[in-house]
Formats: sequence, structure tokens, C-alpha cells
Amino acid sequence: MVTSPASADTGEVAGDDDFYCRERRLGQWFYCNKPRPKPRSPSAQTPAPQASASERLASITKELDELKARAILEPSEENVIAYVRYQREQLDRATTFSDTWQRALWQNPDIDYTLQRPVSTVGKRAWTDTRKADRDTVMNRLGERYGMFYFFAQSCAACEVFGPILRSVAASHRMAVMAVSMDGGPSKDFPNYVVDSGQRARMGVPGNATPALVLFDTVTRRTVPIGFGILSADDISERIFALTNTKVGSDY
Repeated sequence: MVTSPASADTGEVAGDDDFYCRERRLGQWFYCNKPRPKPRSPSAQTPAPQASASERLASITKELDELKARAILEPSEENVIAYVRYQREQLDRATTFSDTWQRALWQNPDIDYTLQRPVSTVGKRAWTDTRKADRDTVMNRLGERYGMFYFFAQSCAACEVFGPILRSVAASHRMAVMAVSMDGGPSKDFPNYVVDSGQRARMGVPGNATPALVLFDTVTRRTVPIGFGILSADDISERIFALTNTKVGSDY
């Protein structure tokens, strides 16, 4: 296309404007080339990408460590004040985060873990009472399907303590217990014991821990280790309930 007059030293002709530039020869006071674009200024260049949040947090930690190290190695008043002030800034930031976190939980029940496991005194008492009622209901029915293997030894002092506890739990929930002696000695709490003839090895129970308690599922023929050593009656009931009636992770 034809543009405004230019200097006489340009006699270039544009391929797209042959009619005006080549055929009609408009003369030396006109040019047909498009002006070259001006170089981009530094301000028009693409800005550098900003640091990510994790990079910014790492930078803050690094600066805090540096100020602390400087204050320790060069304990001038200026260095100590600089460190304390910067540390206070980060404490204020953490406090704001904690407060925002708490407010978010209050207003969004789907992310409030304390609704699943209360932390208040009243809430914990109510949760515990409900849990115990559910557990007792389940335990009273377990005897229809499950039995327990109790591995003991006459020479085991812990077995002397644990035997009466297990007998009480079994009687309360009408659960059968097969007591297995590891050294051939008797048990005063379970006089109808048998001597180990490979039961423990077949169940995969470690041989170096007595007493040992294992739950046996008569339907699936599967064994479920309950625990080793001295357990309280509440521990036994809670472990059996958790292992047979709750999904992994549901309590936490």
C-alpha cells in the first residue's frame, strides 16, 4: 500500500503494491515498504514467574535461621532485635493461620474431626458410653461365630495375672476359650487345657511371647491375633470389637 513521503534514498518496491509502486512509478518521494517494527522496550518483556508458596515459605525459614545464627554468633543488640522482630512476624502469621483453621472447622462440619472423635469432656464421655454399648452388643453375639485360643506357660508370671482377666471376659460374653500350654504345665484358670502340638506355629503366632491371645473365626477359618502380654478386660473387648466390626481408619 502507498504511504507517506519518505527520504529519497529508498527506492524499494513492495510485492503486494505492484500497480502503484512499479507500474505507475510514484517517484522518489514515496515508498512502498512497511516500516520495520520498533524493538520492544525492556518494560514490555514477559515478567519473571513469581515464587510458589512453598518456595516463599522456605525462604522465610531460611531467613529466620540466618537471623538466629547471626544473633548467636554476633550477639549485638541490633542482631538480636532483628531476629526477635522477624520471629514475632512469623509467630503472628502462625497465629492467624491457627485462628483461621479453627473458624473454618466450626463452619464446615465435613472437615471437623472432633465431630467423629470428640475432645471435650462432655463429648468424650458421650462417645465412650455409646462406644461401650455398641461394643457390648457385638461382644455378646461374637460367641456364636468366634472362639479364642489362649497360649500360656506354667512358668509365665504374666500368665498368672492375665488368666483370671481372660476368664472373666469369656464368661461375661459367653465366648469359648481353648487354652494351649506351651510348656506342658497346667493353668488354674483353664483346667481343660491342651498341650501345644503345633497349633501356635500353624496360626503364625510368635513363639517367644506369652501370654498370647488369638481370635478364631469358625466361618472363614481365619485367625486374628488380639495381643500379647497382659491386657485389661477393656483392652480385650475393645481390640476384638475393632478387629471384627470396624473398618481400618474409621476411628481416626
